[in-house]
Amino acid sequence: MLNPKDAESLYQVLEQQVRAGLATADQVAIVGIYSGGAWLAERLAAALGLEGRLGFIDASFYRDDYASKGLRPDVRPSQIPFEVDGATILLVDDVLYTGRTTRAAINELFDYGRPARIMLAALVDRGGRELPVAADFVAEYINLEPGDSLVLQRADDGTLSLTVDHA
Repeated sequence: MLNPKDAESLYQVLEQQVRAGLATADQVAIVGIYSGGAWLAERLAAALGLEGRLGFIDASFYRDDYASKGLRPDVRPSQIPFEVDGATILLVDDVLYTGRTTRAAINELFDYGRPARIMLAALVDRGGRELPVAADFVAEYINLEPGDSLVLQRADDGTLSLTVDHA
């Protein structure tokens, strides 16, 4: 099904899509959702020469299930070091599933300003949407069993791997 080494080849596909899709966009900035989306955003920003227009979001406090799930131990502060008003924001996540994390991240972005446009990039779309959210750029579509999850990991050298955790 999925070889952990596929994450690197999937990243290359995603980078090509993003490069082509943002070629004519103005005031582009990249925002990665912690943690897997942040790793991808760092690489995309470096590849596109946008390191100075790179931010990170932890949307934990904006999730509609915060009250039931509580605070994760690895919550990090969001960092948006650029002007959001009028920007074309590429929001990056590793896995698109229900759409709830994306919705939460968009809500948080609007606390920083009003972007001209928000585009979504995901390494993998696993389906199962609960909200009407679709990515503009997706490297792979994968069907998983209910309860299974995809986990993106980053080695010390920056190499990405993607594994399936079975319930």
